[in-house]
Amino acid sequence: MYKAAIIGGGVIGAMVARRLSAYDMNIVILEKEQDVAMGQSKANSGIVHGGYDPLPGTLKAKLNIEGNKLMEQTCRELDVHFRRNGAMVVAFNDEEADGINELYERGIKNGCIGLEILNGEDVQKKEKHLSERVKTALYVPSSGVVCPYELTIEAIGNAMDNGAELLLNFEVDSIENRDGLYYIESADGRKIVSEYVINCAGLYSDKIAAMIGDNSFFITPRAGEYLLLDKEASYLTDMTIFRVPTKMGKGVLATKTVDGNILLGPTSIDREDKEDLSVTDSGLSFVKSKEAEFFDDVPLDKVITQFTGLRAHGNKGDFIINMPQKGFVNVAGIESPGLSSAPAIGVMVEEMLINDGLSARKKANYNPCRVPKKRFREYTQEEKSKLIIENPAYGRIVCRCEEVTEGEIVEAIHRQPGAVDVDGIKRRTRSGMGRCQGGFCLPPVVEILARELGVSPNEVNKKGSGSNILFGRVKGGKK
Repeated sequence: MYKAAIIGGGVIGAMVARRLSAYDMNIVILEKEQDVAMGQSKANSGIVHGGYDPLPGTLKAKLNIEGNKLMEQTCRELDVHFRRNGAMVVAFNDEEADGINELYERGIKNGCIGLEILNGEDVQKKEKHLSERVKTALYVPSSGVVCPYELTIEAIGNAMDNGAELLLNFEVDSIENRDGLYYIESADGRKIVSEYVINCAGLYSDKIAAMIGDNSFFITPRAGEYLLLDKEASYLTDMTIFRVPTKMGKGVLATKTVDGNILLGPTSIDREDKEDLSVTDSGLSFVKSKEAEFFDDVPLDKVITQFTGLRAHGNKGDFIINMPQKGFVNVAGIESPGLSSAPAIGVMVEEMLINDGLSARKKANYNPCRVPKKRFREYTQEEKSKLIIENPAYGRIVCRCEEVTEGEIVEAIHRQPGAVDVDGIKRRTRSGMGRCQGGFCLPPVVEILARELGVSPNEVNKKGSGSNILFGRVKGGKK
């Protein structure tokens, strides 16, 4: 039996698990996919917002500010890249300028630090490639960028290092409350029992809540389509550039990711299907047209991929974090600024359980830090030579675009939570994320996965069941 079961292996579930793993109790993370960070946490802007946008007095406002403050230390402890690059919200006319003033006042009320309103000349000094048509801007120095799936993976890994259990391919099919305990069954018939349940199921959090009779909210999948540019286009902007937000969100933006690529997008369109990750011509055309307003010359010839992410838009206008019945916690509707708020949400859930009478002591040996993973491309020549002498696998480059070695891929397979498919390797090492998008490194990655997992190459898949890369040998091929 478990003390706490966390449903959902995204960044919110990861941060909750990390906080609870500090206590002397059995906890388990239940994830319906083959890997963690497979929902919202694998496809978003990766922006740590300053906190000027949420309405004062909301959970979004409170947790955004608190999460922003916690993010730097959290990333340092987890060995996750974080960069406080700053942001600007730009205005092109008088109406948008009025919106800038409103955001400034709202940000001050929320406790967002360092806000400044800039004129067009000051904007050009900070970001010379922005259009000279920008009339004014809100400068937000506390804004930053982080890799959302790296943060998720390392936070769950840290929880596992401290004793948490992770059950993959565990799609929750039913939850029954019996005598103060929750009996949870998966679609494939596995069963667990837990005293507490924390519902961090993202797009499916309304479905999970309904299993215990809570139909107080519903979730709509809101699609955001993106374009990703090669690192050669990194000159375009260093900060995150926003337009004045609308009721549908912060709108199309441009940002330099923590890894140095330029990310353009997203759109903001509600969809019916919670699995619909299709990319549309109309969506990408919209992104291109809006980016052309930010910059006079957008290097679209440097686009290396496009993708769609779905965010869990709740119908309450705010984060839904409550305890509808004893022992069951909803953490739902966590759309923007959810990533920014994630560390603070973890703290909030911890406090909710303590206030509910959580009977568990803090571990004397709890370690909030992860052992740093090896990043060959970031090492000096001397460090690289030393590493290769210790382990020759680090001398074999698998991904030329991102300079990822065989040693790093092997480590990603065996380091908690271990990669079991090609996209899992991609998220942990960046192998396949460069200019050729895996055109060179896919075959050796499949070979390494098969060898390390002890399976046939035909069993290696891209991103879960049914996504096999190989199906057999061609006629006449060697056995």
